[in-house]
Amino acid sequence: MPARINRFAIFSIFTSIFVLLIIWKYVDIMLISPTPNFRVTGPAQIIERGPILDRNGRILAIQTQMDSVTAWMPNVTEKEKASGIIAEALNMNSDLLLEKFENNSGFIYIKRKISPTESTRIRNLINESIIPGISLEPEYGRNYPEQNLTSHLTGFTGIDNTGLDGIELTYNDILAPKPDTDDEIIYGNQIFLTIDLNIQYFSRKLAEKAYNEYDADSVMVLVMDAKNGDFLSWVSMPDYDPNTFGLASSREKNNLPVTYAYEPGSVFKIFSLSAEMEIGGISPNSHFYCDGFYEHQFPNDETVKINCLGVHGDVSVQDIIKYSCNSGAAYASDTVSKKDFYNKLNSFGFNSRTGLAFTGETVGILKKPEDWSGRSKPTIAIGQEISVSAVQMITAATILTNQGTLLQPHIIDKIVSPEGKLIKNFMREPVRHVIKPEIAKAMLLMMETATESGGTARRTAIEGLRISAKTGTAQKIDPNTGKYSTSSFVASTLAIFPTDDPEVIIYIVIDTPKGDEFYGGRIVTPIIKELTEELVRYLDIKMKSDTVINHSGIIKLSESKKLEPGEYLPDLTGLSKREILPLIALPEISVTIDGEGWVVNQNPEPGTQIVKGMTIHLELE
Repeated sequence: MPARINRFAIFSIFTSIFVLLIIWKYVDIMLISPTPNFRVTGPAQIIERGPILDRNGRILAIQTQMDSVTAWMPNVTEKEKASGIIAEALNMNSDLLLEKFENNSGFIYIKRKISPTESTRIRNLINESIIPGISLEPEYGRNYPEQNLTSHLTGFTGIDNTGLDGIELTYNDILAPKPDTDDEIIYGNQIFLTIDLNIQYFSRKLAEKAYNEYDADSVMVLVMDAKNGDFLSWVSMPDYDPNTFGLASSREKNNLPVTYAYEPGSVFKIFSLSAEMEIGGISPNSHFYCDGFYEHQFPNDETVKINCLGVHGDVSVQDIIKYSCNSGAAYASDTVSKKDFYNKLNSFGFNSRTGLAFTGETVGILKKPEDWSGRSKPTIAIGQEISVSAVQMITAATILTNQGTLLQPHIIDKIVSPEGKLIKNFMREPVRHVIKPEIAKAMLLMMETATESGGTARRTAIEGLRISAKTGTAQKIDPNTGKYSTSSFVASTLAIFPTDDPEVIIYIVIDTPKGDEFYGGRIVTPIIKELTEELVRYLDIKMKSDTVINHSGIIKLSESKKLEPGEYLPDLTGLSKREILPLIALPEISVTIDGEGWVVNQNPEPGTQIVKGMTIHLELE
């Protein structure tokens, strides 16, 4: 019995000590110890996300360390005061923050990955002991130094530094590869885009101007290398700042060149006519008659009538392009079968995705021939009853610039390892042969006539540069009536230059311009011209007006004329200020000089006798 009592007593003592230790630990944590240094926990390895750069190595996205604001609630003694101060520093709602404080009892995040300015504000408050219980915890984030300029290309990452849109999403596993070593830090690969940041800047500047001037729903400006299918610029307005993507609307984040399907209008005629020439229905020598409309009556008594913008009379295929004749294009479509026409348009890349590195790419709309009505074929031929994306249109143009061969478009130039080793290089990639080389060449020459006097693209003309272009103005469907609107249009122009050896393709789309002007030939062509002028200078594209001088590279400077004043005043015209110093040095002669540069006027005139006390006045420019 005493032994049992002793064992019970010993057990009770140990139990009491254990309980006391637990209570003491709780008191130490909750009331005595200072705020613990909390940080985000995760795997032992750190993955440093690789950068995204333009083709010349300029940074578009890079890994940065950013601060997150946290709180250890047991040490936040004055919740109402703290919530007000912190909310003001972080531009937050103080009532919501106070509610968060009151509903949590341990560790919480207040705001993650704050800006450097916000970090400075909070750090100052912490150092001054104004907000006890609040800490700044380092986290990895993403910075986009070019902000809106490349937002639809780079996309953005989320709180956990995982790609959520754009290249960041599509190439997430390349930029932040899964660890396959025991290294403490895993470095991601570098992705070089095909775009040139300078060309991107030129393009966006003009896109923003058009977006504001015409109060448009959207503006797209695409520039492509005509020889290899590389995008040199990719602009979509409206856009957003990926550094603050949470503030952007879904409309601003929409990558329109791949996601937006629309009726292209008359620009599409360059593809429909090329298709008909390849099929064999027409040739460059074919002629049609335009009396202001197209009309066709079918055996089932269905009559199709399509209006033209004018009465063009007898038109060749070249005239159809130059004057954008709807009637001629519609009559040309009668020369081929529905099936052949549909298949050839498919081979141009319409009705399929281009395979670019972006999510949500549309295939557009091109119904199967069995679903066509009597008016479908002629209507598709003029760019209606078919929907396309901007990337489909500019990619299809590579057929014309590559002797009939469609190229795979590229937005990625190369992928490079952290050590600088080339992992993958995206080279020129032919997809398929679509039309004969002579047809491609003929179409470029026809498009060149559209830039001449009387052509719809004449406002793109630049002296000394051969440029091929096609304009378009498409009516949009009114969602309320289901019919074509009389006030909403899509204005566009596609340009290729130089005509004889294409280097650049430009495609610009202004969706729903407001105001009196809405034709592609009026509002888009001047933008094409301004951008072309920038590109010709920047890319050093040769023009006929350029003066070429052969030179040895050695320049010999002639010795300056020496002025030797004698009895009479010499002709000083054309002399510099330095060259007239001998005259100024003459005793008892006063010389006054107006302006800078070289002598353009003198008083007294040359030949005047020089006498003591005279004043000589010189005018320089």
